[in-house]
Amino acid sequence: MAQHEVRARVDTKVIGRKDLEITVKRNDEKLGTLLISKGNIEWMPKGKSINKKRVSWQRFAELIETEGKSVKARK
Repeated sequence: MAQHEVRARVDTKVIGRKDLEITVKRNDEKLGTLLISKGNIEWMPKGKSINKKRVSWQRFAELIETEGKSVKARK
């Protein structure tokens, strides 16, 4: 079974001018980097640092609602 590793680099308490940068790996191989900002969310695949995929928070919410798998949340 694949092992995922997710690391976050947090430079500030609140997202301001810098993005929250999260590196995602699977079996020690980098899948990409997730960039989170106030205005949108971006995915930067490994090795393609100039070709980011960007969606607004509204579009992200729509994608998760339609494409995401429902799981029971812990209280």
